[in-house]
Amino acid sequence: MHSWPTPRVDTVPGKPHALHLYDSADETIRKVEVSGETATMYVCGITPYDSTHLGHAATYLTFDLAYRQLLDNGYQVHYVQNITDVDDPLFERAERDGVDWRELGTSQINLFRSDMELLSVLPPQDYVGAMEVIDEVTEMVSKLIDAGAAYVVDDPEFPDVYASIDATKNFGYESNYTAAEMAEFFAARGGDPDRPGKRNPLDALVWRAHREGEPAWDSPFGPGRPGWHIECSAIATNRLGAPFDIQGGGSDLKFPHHEFSAAHAEAALGVERMAQVYVHTGMIGLDGVKMSKSLGNLVFVHKLVEAGVDPSAIRLGVFAGHYRAERDWSDEVLEQANERLGVWRDALQNPGSLEVAQELVAAIRGALANDLDTPAVLAAVDAWASADRGANNDEAGELIRTALDSLLGVRA
Repeated sequence: MHSWPTPRVDTVPGKPHALHLYDSADETIRKVEVSGETATMYVCGITPYDSTHLGHAATYLTFDLAYRQLLDNGYQVHYVQNITDVDDPLFERAERDGVDWRELGTSQINLFRSDMELLSVLPPQDYVGAMEVIDEVTEMVSKLIDAGAAYVVDDPEFPDVYASIDATKNFGYESNYTAAEMAEFFAARGGDPDRPGKRNPLDALVWRAHREGEPAWDSPFGPGRPGWHIECSAIATNRLGAPFDIQGGGSDLKFPHHEFSAAHAEAALGVERMAQVYVHTGMIGLDGVKMSKSLGNLVFVHKLVEAGVDPSAIRLGVFAGHYRAERDWSDEVLEQANERLGVWRDALQNPGSLEVAQELVAAIRGALANDLDTPAVLAAVDAWASADRGANNDEAGELIRTALDSLLGVRA
C-alpha cells in the first residue's frame, strides 16, 4: 500500500543534538541509541472506520518530530506504519452505514493520507495493511505454537488461537501496569477475558477462527483472520528486525496492544525486547472532555483546513502542550496558534542578526532533543519574536525559516 508524498526537509546549518525520549518501559528519558546509519521506528496506524481527528493527528505529529530530529542527526530513517484494515470496529461501522467494509476502509485511508500530507507529516517507507501480511501473521502464530507460547482453545466450532501471558519472562515490563490495571484495560480495550477455553483471562487472541459474515483466509490452524496485536508484531519485526529503535503510539495503546505486540515478537523471535524505546502520546480533549469517537466530540483535520485554518497553525496548536501530557483543544487554543504564527511571520520580515538566529536555532534543537519539548520551543521562538533582534541579516531569516520548517514542520 502506498503512503503519501514526502515534504521537503532541508539541512539546517549548525550542530544537531542527540534525540532523547521518555521510555514508558524504563520510565525515564534516555538517549535513542542508533546502531549504524539507519534509525528504525514503528508507529501504530489507524483502523480506517472514521476520519482523522486531532487525537490521531497529535500522535503522528509527535513521531514526525522524532523523525525530523533523527534526520537532523544525520541518520537515514526506516519508518513503518500499519493499517488495521481488518477489524471489528470497521465491520461494525460499515454495517451501521450500509456500506461494504472494504469501501469504507479505502475511503478513510485516502482521507488519512490527505490529512497527513496537509500537515506536512513525513510518510513511512512501509505503509502496510493487515490484509497484505496474512502469510507473515500465520508464520508468527506458527512460531508461537511451536514454542509453546500459543495454543488453540478447545472449541470445535471456533478454534481460536491465543498467546499466553506466560510466554515471556518479563511480561508487563512495557506498560508497568499492575495485574488489576491490566485486567481493567484488557476488558475495556478489545480484550475478551471471559472467552471459554482460555488458560488465563488476559491471554490475547492471535488468530480468530472464521465466523459467518466475516472475511477469512486460509491458515495452518484453519480459516480465519489475524488478531490485532500480532499484526503489528509481524509487520514491525519483518521490516525492522528486533529490537528496533522506537515503538510509538497513543497512551491508550500501552496496554494491551503494545504489551502484547512486544510479547508476541519476543516469544516468537527469542529476543528480550522488541524495541529499544517505547514512546506514548497523551490524549487530546475538546473543551475539557476527552476526544473520542464514542462521545462524538471530534475535531477533524480536513474540516479545519476546509474552514481556512493554516496547517502550520494546527501543528502549533498541538505543539503548545507537551506530547506526553493530556491536552485540550478549543477555539482558544486555535486562536492562540493563529496569533503565534502571525507574530512569527511578521518577525521574520525583520529577523535580526545572524548570531541571534543561530542562538535561537540552537535553543530549538536543544528543546526538541529533550523529549520533544515543544512548549520550550514555542517559548524560545516567542521570546525571539518579541525581543530586540539586532541589525537585520537576510541569512538570519533564511536560517530561522529553514529550522522551523525542517525541525518543527511549521512554514513561517
